[in-house]
Amino acid sequence: MQRKCSWHHPPADEIYRSQNLSVFEVDGQVNKIFCQNLCLLAKLFLDHKTLYYDVEPFLFYVLTQNDSTGCHLIGYFSKEKSCQQKYNVSCIMTLPPYQRQGFGRLLIDFSYLLSRREGQPGSPEKPLSDLGQVSYRSYWRSTLLQYLDEHIGQKITIHGISRDTGIDPHDVAATFELLHMWGRSPETQRYQIQIDYGMLDQHRNYMSSKAVLWHKLDEDALHWTPLVNNTSSAEDAVNGDGDEEEDDEDDDDTCFGHRAAAATCVSDMSAG
Repeated sequence: MQRKCSWHHPPADEIYRSQNLSVFEVDGQVNKIFCQNLCLLAKLFLDHKTLYYDVEPFLFYVLTQNDSTGCHLIGYFSKEKSCQQKYNVSCIMTLPPYQRQGFGRLLIDFSYLLSRREGQPGSPEKPLSDLGQVSYRSYWRSTLLQYLDEHIGQKITIHGISRDTGIDPHDVAATFELLHMWGRSPETQRYQIQIDYGMLDQHRNYMSSKAVLWHKLDEDALHWTPLVNNTSSAEDAVNGDGDEEEDDEDDDDTCFGHRAAAATCVSDMSAG
């Protein structure tokens, strides 16, 4: 029987390949039918999804697992080509057979890698679905704890974290609030990060356990150029008009305060 479709991979440029995983960047305007079918497929698993046909303003980043027969769809995320709110994800989905294997987190991680390459911290489109909120909070929590663990003893600021991770400063501050690591200094009465070393110990133990099913993102395997270079505008957004003014208005240096260890769940993302 003759195959109806001769394609063995998404009709787009492969911008990332690491071992047997690839990411393809599909332009909704160039490959409209493919992107519409991708949205209709996502609708089977995402009740809140409403966009099906208006795909021209979006880019779709399709994650595949590759073998000798071709590239098999794992999931995808989409983002607007031009978004004033600086959203780096509009919709994200992992197919059920690949859920709870770390691929949802890999897609989120990849979206922030693109944001760092663009020089513009990003955030998922709001409001988040219930599952999306769980997935992103888990990602933000583990990413910030890992960042703190790697920069102990150094000056750490909200804007510095945002610049290095690609996470929007508002999401960084909100996550520290959820972790109870954000409060006023008794001396200066200004808000700052207050590290909970017990929570960092829990994070280290979790990362060293066999329960971690995360796929390590190889940044060197990305071969991609942003549509528009936002480096200058990103530096303005992250650094403000000047470093001195930033330190005066939003001093978020680390404070080595004593806090009781609190249980934290650094769970895997099941789907977007």
